[in-house]
Amino acid sequence: MKKATLVIEKIGMLVTIRGDNAKRSGELQSRIEIIQNGIIAVQEDRIIYIGEGSLPEDIKTDRDTIIINGEGKTVTPGLIDSHTHLVHGGSREHELAMKLAGKSYLDILAAGGGIHSTMKQTAQSSFEKLYEKAYKSLNTMLEFGVTTVEAKSGYGIGDFNTELKQLEVASKLHKDHPIDIVSTFMGAHAIPNEYKENPDSFVEKLCSEMIPTISEKKLARFCDVFCEEGVFSIKQSRKILLAAKENGLIPKIHADEIVSLGGAELAAEVGAISAEHLIGASDQGIEDLAEKGVVAVLLPGTSFNLKKNYAKARQMIENGVAVAVATDYNPGSCPSENLQLMMSLASLQLLMTPEEVITSVTINAAAALGIEKEKGSLEVGKKADIAIFDAPNLDYMIYHFGINHTDKTIKDGKVVYSK
Repeated sequence: MKKATLVIEKIGMLVTIRGDNAKRSGELQSRIEIIQNGIIAVQEDRIIYIGEGSLPEDIKTDRDTIIINGEGKTVTPGLIDSHTHLVHGGSREHELAMKLAGKSYLDILAAGGGIHSTMKQTAQSSFEKLYEKAYKSLNTMLEFGVTTVEAKSGYGIGDFNTELKQLEVASKLHKDHPIDIVSTFMGAHAIPNEYKENPDSFVEKLCSEMIPTISEKKLARFCDVFCEEGVFSIKQSRKILLAAKENGLIPKIHADEIVSLGGAELAAEVGAISAEHLIGASDQGIEDLAEKGVVAVLLPGTSFNLKKNYAKARQMIENGVAVAVATDYNPGSCPSENLQLMMSLASLQLLMTPEEVITSVTINAAAALGIEKEKGSLEVGKKADIAIFDAPNLDYMIYHFGINHTDKTIKDGKVVYSK
């Protein structure tokens, strides 16, 4: 006999995404399993039953059981934001007027803006200030139904102490906040000004000093690099990611965001768990991602904000690439924590179906973080991370864009946000 500590009953549309705990690609990305008049039972932090109608006789409730009425609601796994730059100092709203006046990114950079502006503000911010700012963002994400977030460092730009500070803030947030934080070291976010004439020396420092220290301190699970024209070359990126693997960090890569440089092909070559952005990914790169099972993390909010092209999601899905969608929350190219908005953009601009979209922010997002056996679907034995939306169905969530549909967010079997 099992006792439920929480039950959600009479669910209008229960989206389970049950399966084999693996990322979904091709036509499988749209197979999500929908149960009408669904019911979920939770014991402490784990799901113990999913079905239709009422609970079976071997699961009991009592006066301490929390009962939630899901009538007219859509219930999904807790959303997973698999690409953010969560911990950073300051903001860059002052650049908006420059953008509207037609100034290029390089113009803004020369005027003291851009990534180096964030680098300066992050370095000058105390641990406490960074923590408070990121905690506030996490609260916003929680209200959108997000239960797990990936957080990249990357605003030290050569200042390793700032990189460490970002990762230490993320580590404390993981302990303190209901949302789970998965950390990525991205010391290779840009070439520091002092290394402009000899970037290979910075790459060597990353490989021989920074990456081993991050691994030793266990401050990150992943290592990312911005592989792009004018930033880190294919050769340099390969060296960084292989050094990461040698030190027990799993490779990720900012690939082909602007130029078709071969970043997608490199992601496949080094066995990266994910390749991210991919606006300029080549046909060969897309084929390589599919062959090697690399998750494509697409960021439509960045394309929207920068007025750039969108990644070729349809081609990727049809060629067997597992697609995830994330916010890319950061102070420059996508200052938004709203994953629900990114879901609408994924449908309207990337031409993904609502079924493909919900897969992209649940099981495929979990796979991009290596946590698909614990999270990303509603299955018996998995973590009770659940989002309840005040929407009759998935199509309505995508169609009625720009608002927050979340009614409740449940993390580890506890209601941590309620409208």
